[in-house]
Amino acid sequence: MTNRQIPTKAEVDSYLKDTNWGRWGSKGSAGALNLITRQKRIEATHLVKTGRTVSLSRPLAVVPANDNPRPAQHFMHKEKRPPNGGAAMDYYGVFYHGTATTHIDALCHVWNKDGMWDGKNPDEVIGFDGANYGTVDEWKDGILTRGVLLDVPNHRNTPYVTIEEPVHGWELDDIAKAQQVDIEPGDAVFVYSGRDKYAAANGGQWGTVDGRPGLHASCLPFLKKHDISILGWDMMDVQPNEYNVPWTVHGAIFAYGVALVDNAYLEDLSKTCTEENRYTFMLTLNPLFVKGGTGSPANPIAVF
Repeated sequence: MTNRQIPTKAEVDSYLKDTNWGRWGSKGSAGALNLITRQKRIEATHLVKTGRTVSLSRPLAVVPANDNPRPAQHFMHKEKRPPNGGAAMDYYGVFYHGTATTHIDALCHVWNKDGMWDGKNPDEVIGFDGANYGTVDEWKDGILTRGVLLDVPNHRNTPYVTIEEPVHGWELDDIAKAQQVDIEPGDAVFVYSGRDKYAAANGGQWGTVDGRPGLHASCLPFLKKHDISILGWDMMDVQPNEYNVPWTVHGAIFAYGVALVDNAYLEDLSKTCTEENRYTFMLTLNPLFVKGGTGSPANPIAVF
C-alpha cells in the first residue's frame, strides 16, 4: 500500500480483521460516533461563517428503476373538516437500504463470517422486530460534527469515476492534501465521485448487471487511519469486487464501527465548496428514532 499497489486478498482480509472491537467498552453500540465529543461539536459550530446550507439528500425514490427495484411509496389522503375546511395527509413506505434512497447505515446492518460490529453474533442480535446492538436509536440525539468533502472528479479533472478506475485510499490522502484539509478524528468524510454525471452519460443508469463504479477496498486503511466517524458517498463500493468477500468498503461498518451515508447527493455540495473555496463545513444529520433499526432515511445538511 505504501507503494500504491493494489492490495492482495490477504491484505484486504487483514484490513477487515484490524478492528475497533471493544474499543469503546460499554458505549460500543454507538461505534465510531463516540469520537464526536461535546468539544468536537462545539468546534464544528465554529465552521459556520455565512449561514449557507446545502442538502446532501436525494428526493425520496418512488420511481422503479434498475438501481431502485424496491421503490418508496408516497400516497396522499384528503378529507373534509367541517365547516368548509379540510386536511391532507401523507403515507410514506420505504425500503431505504439499497442504491436509491439517501440513508444512514447503523452498525447492525451488515456483517461477514467473523461477525457483526464488536464481534456480535447476528443470530443473537437481529430479531423480527429489531436488533439489540449497534442500532440507529443509539444516535437519536442527532449527529453534529465537522464534515469534509473529498472531490474526486475535481482532483482527476474528469467528470466522474469509472468502473475501470475506482477510487483508491492513497488517492483520498492525495485529495485531502491538495485541498489543504487534515482529516481529524470524528470527522464525517464525504467522497464525491460524480455519480449523477456518470448516470447521465450511461443511459441514466449508475449501477447495472455489469457492476458499478465507486471506492476500492484499498480505501479501508484510510478510514481506519484517520479515525473518521462517518463515511458518506454518492457511488459506494465498486462492484464487483475481486476479493471474494461479501463487503469491501461497507466492511467499515462491522470492522471499525463507522456509520455510512449511502446514496448521498453531492453535486450541489461540490459546487458550493468550490464557490466558498473551502471543503470543510458543519454537518448535521438526525436519523429517525426507530428502536432496533438498522438505519434510517436521512437528509444530511452541510452548513457553511
